[in-house]
Amino acid sequence: MSTAAATASRPGQVIADLLPASRVRDIALVAGGAALTGLAAQIAVPVPGSPVPVTGQTFAALLVGTALGAGRGLSALAMYALLGLAGVPWFAEGQAGATVSFGYVLGMLLAATVVGALARRGADRSVWRMAGAMLIGETIIYAIGVPYLAFAADMSLTAAIAAGLTPFLLGDALKAALAMGVLPTAWKFVKRES
Repeated sequence: MSTAAATASRPGQVIADLLPASRVRDIALVAGGAALTGLAAQIAVPVPGSPVPVTGQTFAALLVGTALGAGRGLSALAMYALLGLAGVPWFAEGQAGATVSFGYVLGMLLAATVVGALARRGADRSVWRMAGAMLIGETIIYAIGVPYLAFAADMSLTAAIAAGLTPFLLGDALKAALAMGVLPTAWKFVKRES
């Protein structure tokens, strides 16, 4: 049995654990996760009547969490958030700082951690468990992002839900469906290579 196959069959592993363990690996994975999230945030489509665009950011954040695990996922999203606050223009639409949509970034920190912990329990190994993890992650992002939007944009909670949740549900379902296929397929590929 190959090393990859042995690693793939052990419980408590995420896909990133298949790479040879080292501090350099972990630093590269964290930096890569932050960069992927920043790049995905630039895929932005304005939503009429909303200060928040549709982006690839949530997809990237949830994928980073599940692929890297809770600790590295949290670190990647923390790096993304802190560098964005410090002025790196990689939040949605090239913005930086505490924008009205920064609450979604805060939600992504917690969501990446939670879906990473779920992935360590095998949620990334099957389509349906991955669907559950993505639903939990999306719920966390909105549970933090929408109230923050209401506060930062001086909106009622009802208006924030209408502007910062409702228009995004279909797109997030499509992004979740994509994520549901990515990691379970990667695990099947790894097992087939053993």
